[in-house]
Amino acid sequence: MRVVAKIGTASITNAEGAINRAAMAKLADEVAALRGAGHEVLIVSSGAVAAGVAALGLPSRPTDLQTLQAISAAGQSRLVEAYNKEFARHDLVGAQVLLDPHDFVDRTQYLHSRSTIERLLELGCVPVVNENDAIASDELRYGDNDRLAALVANSLNADVLVLLTDMEGVYTADPRRDPTATLVPLVRSADPLLSIRADPSGSGRGSGGMASKLIAARIASWSGIRSVIALAARPDVLAGAVSDELVGTTFEPHDRTLPARKLWIAFAADVEGMIEVDAGAERALTDRPNSLLPAGVVGVRGDFSKGDTVEVTGPSGRPFARGRTSVAADVLTAVSGRHTADLPDGVNHEVIHRDDLVLLP
Repeated sequence: MRVVAKIGTASITNAEGAINRAAMAKLADEVAALRGAGHEVLIVSSGAVAAGVAALGLPSRPTDLQTLQAISAAGQSRLVEAYNKEFARHDLVGAQVLLDPHDFVDRTQYLHSRSTIERLLELGCVPVVNENDAIASDELRYGDNDRLAALVANSLNADVLVLLTDMEGVYTADPRRDPTATLVPLVRSADPLLSIRADPSGSGRGSGGMASKLIAARIASWSGIRSVIALAARPDVLAGAVSDELVGTTFEPHDRTLPARKLWIAFAADVEGMIEVDAGAERALTDRPNSLLPAGVVGVRGDFSKGDTVEVTGPSGRPFARGRTSVAADVLTAVSGRHTADLPDGVNHEVIHRDDLVLLP
């Protein structure tokens, strides 16, 4: 079985942000046990920024991008060093893999990164994946490493995605605020829990929260992958998740799947604006694979650029699709409603190409 385990910042650092060696030792022990049982294991690990903050003696996590990137570079080396020290006790070799969003959008980069990780697994390594924060050009993260882990699981055709956190799983309400909250042990593929808006806040040391984990579970579900959200400190949590034991909250996979590129557009990319289309255009897009043309556009909201992800709404106002636009907002505003033959030279005839358009479930 191929297992992708994502470990959150709060689960491998202490309150000061320093690396928690005991927590890492436990994780390494569990990874080694899975490897000994014949499973392949890949780790997606947060914690670089927190480790950098602690190493540099900063009083708190900064908020500006440039400082975060610099701190991440300082912390990433310490993070990987700590993993390799613990893996060495089991004669395992960790291998750092730094990814960025283009590795899931550009097909050449997607295939290259996937083949590299596949080869590392064949060589018996334990890949330790993180976003390449230090050179990110637009923003520090995909959104969080939860979504990154789900996309990695999709690209590698993983059997199970385990999202380790500092909570037992998904609750009916925030148990820190509501004493009546109860754990949800199992979520069916069509369960509306996959679409709820959970409290985005986490421990304060990382960038994710339960909301991001629900998005990751949804990505995994639409990848045909079972996922588990569970407490990192629970004994043998990885073995329990792999053995189909109901550990934490288990999400069953969906019957229909989406390729990695469309998963990124639908669930992981930040939405920068909205395009409203008429009823005819909505029918054309939902009945069969079609590109969105300027003639069907009746409204543009947001200051998005070419290549940004936008939502597409119909007359009802409900978003029914997302896509990567081929036209910037100002250009689209000027040509909306115009037929292809009437478009100025140099203007893309397709607002969103059908390969970049995803109908929302």
